[in-house]
Amino acid sequence: MSAPKQVGFTLVELLVVITIIGILIALLLPAVQSAREAARRAQCANNLKQLGLAVIQHHEQHGHFPTGGWGSGWQGDPDQGFGRDQPGSWLFTILPYIDQQALFDMGAGQSGWPVPADKKAELANRNQIPVAIFFCPTRRKPLVTKSTRSFFYNADAPPTLNRNDYAINAGTERPYVGYVDTNYNDVSDDLFPAPGSWNGLSFPRSEVSMAHVRDGATNTYMIGEKYLNPESYEGAVFDAGDDEGAFNGYNGDQFCWTDDRPRQDTPAYSNWQIWGSAHPGAFQIALCDGSVRAISYSIDPEIHERLGHRKDGKVIDQSKL
Repeated sequence: MSAPKQVGFTLVELLVVITIIGILIALLLPAVQSAREAARRAQCANNLKQLGLAVIQHHEQHGHFPTGGWGSGWQGDPDQGFGRDQPGSWLFTILPYIDQQALFDMGAGQSGWPVPADKKAELANRNQIPVAIFFCPTRRKPLVTKSTRSFFYNADAPPTLNRNDYAINAGTERPYVGYVDTNYNDVSDDLFPAPGSWNGLSFPRSEVSMAHVRDGATNTYMIGEKYLNPESYEGAVFDAGDDEGAFNGYNGDQFCWTDDRPRQDTPAYSNWQIWGSAHPGAFQIALCDGSVRAISYSIDPEIHERLGHRKDGKVIDQSKL
């Protein structure tokens, strides 16, 4: 009587099956990664939409776009209002319009100069709280990283500072702004570059209104993604475009210019002045009409520059965006 026949896979058959599975996984992974990036890009666009609406609400209530603050040595102060006397950033002044009133109000009710010690501590504590909507999910999660700043004029210096991935349009020109060493009672326009030196939407002590956007709301950048060296995402490498807190006054972390083309985040390359993102192919930006557009990194440099200038009077071909 013959032995029963063994049923199973040969080694060759197993290797063929494993190879086929490997090929299928290799084909599937890019599709999965593409779907994930599409979802992250959509979330980023939604962040910009919400931030854009907050800027527009700020304009409707106060008659101007958020001001740019006094300089990086200053923290946002809820008792200093929403105009030229506000030393903090545009990101600070839009907090009430993104459901962050409590964060905005930290330290409120203790006005005057010198700033009371309790208030200085509160202003420092606030800048250690990350705001999720300030971060692009393709780039990084909401976080704080080690601070390189040893002092603030109106707040204690915390060990860490919150960060941001979105900037406001400062135009095409970058007048020099040094350390503004003053106080709430003696601040004056003489300490800052003249408003006529700027052609964007926000800058130190700015109060730019939509009436000043003479090129039209659909032809002018409002807020968008800033460029960043990927090695600096979590603070491991210093980057001048990500070394200040989100609520510090005017500095290169929160403003971008259009006199140089945008760029996808690139290891070992830093440039705190330009627009850019972690997304392949394009960065995203909200125009002054509130619409969000994806702008190719290969956009014509002249068109890109015009979109940053609020009143140059030059025509822009929207089909080339």
